[in-house]
Amino acid sequence: METSQEARQTTEEFDLFLPLRSRGGLENPFAVYSLLRTVRPVMRMPVRGYDGPGVWFLTRYDDVHAALRDPRLSADRMRAHIIRENVDRLPAFIQQTTRNVRSMLNVDPPDHTRLRKLVNKAFTPRRIAGLRGCIEAIVDELLAAVVDQGHMDVIDALAAPLPAIVIAELLGVPPEDHRRFKAWASTIVAGLGEPTVGARRVSTEPAMQALFGYLADVIAARRAEPRDDLISAMIQAQEEDDALTDSELLSTSNLLLIAGHETTTNLIGNGLLALLREPEELARLRSDMALLPTAIEELLRYDGPVQATIRAAREDIEIDGHEIEEGALLLLGIGAANHDPAVFDEPERLDVARDPNPHLGFGFGPHFCLGAPLARLEGEVAFRALLERFPNVRLQDEAPQYRPNPVLRGLESLSVSF
Repeated sequence: METSQEARQTTEEFDLFLPLRSRGGLENPFAVYSLLRTVRPVMRMPVRGYDGPGVWFLTRYDDVHAALRDPRLSADRMRAHIIRENVDRLPAFIQQTTRNVRSMLNVDPPDHTRLRKLVNKAFTPRRIAGLRGCIEAIVDELLAAVVDQGHMDVIDALAAPLPAIVIAELLGVPPEDHRRFKAWASTIVAGLGEPTVGARRVSTEPAMQALFGYLADVIAARRAEPRDDLISAMIQAQEEDDALTDSELLSTSNLLLIAGHETTTNLIGNGLLALLREPEELARLRSDMALLPTAIEELLRYDGPVQATIRAAREDIEIDGHEIEEGALLLLGIGAANHDPAVFDEPERLDVARDPNPHLGFGFGPHFCLGAPLARLEGEVAFRALLERFPNVRLQDEAPQYRPNPVLRGLESLSVSF
């Protein structure tokens, strides 16, 4: 039987993202990106214990932008040899979207086209806009619980619970089950934040099983008795008589939970930290709240929730003179692209009025984030409430700790006083 030390050594030897965590990469990955973009913008990353088709990291905007819409690159990460051959040793956040939970995120056309059209019918702008009042009420309730304390952990008090409760409402989870739903979501997302397989990964399994079982029951109930919620709308959606299966409904509901939770939590945490560290931009935004929509876009660019996404080469291709083999894995550096000086003037400067701002924070092309309007709405409501309710908010910890995942970039906590 493998000892814990042996397991840890095996895991550490197989780390796709070690170069991105070294040399202060978690605290400030943008300095690492800048260096790579200058000296090796298309870089083959060494992975200890693996010698198959390469793992490549792209850091220039034009390369990432092109790759996101390149049909020769597949969103199905199981096409990458390193993923297929080592799935049991992968980080939890990759495992959950690779083997057991297949969804729009990791399928290609025509399946992706069919799934997205069906879900898009239920995920309409009108439905999202109609959530504003609900989101405002949730934010008010969450902040009211801490307003008399004079301090809070923004992640625990607002950034983490908000998207979980909103997604629960959207999917049709009754209010009396919100607490359970939030607990499952928090446990799962905490596990997905781990960069490697470890002790926390084991603890996510009961929560994942409980959540899947719960959602399966909700789906069965809505098939029998539809209501005015997203699951019912997805069940009713039809495209050439090709409805979503129960498995697709389950994976889509899970994707909305995980992707929506992670994106909004990190947007609020990373974004507030950026504003508090740039008091002139914070004061500028306070004095003109009409800038809030452009500020949200700038926060998504400046220190985005998702720093990279994954593609697999369907065939041998060439990028900037480099031969990329069929079966190679490509990390598309969204965070690096968003700081490319060839596209963004003074990219290391926070500018809440930046316009134009063609950032890739929600991806691009066929897999552009379906939940982008919801994340933007949640971010706008949350930041408006924070800035209006707490005019003197300030950092208590000048160097908050980031979670050890360089791809899903977010803070462990963000302590502020007011």
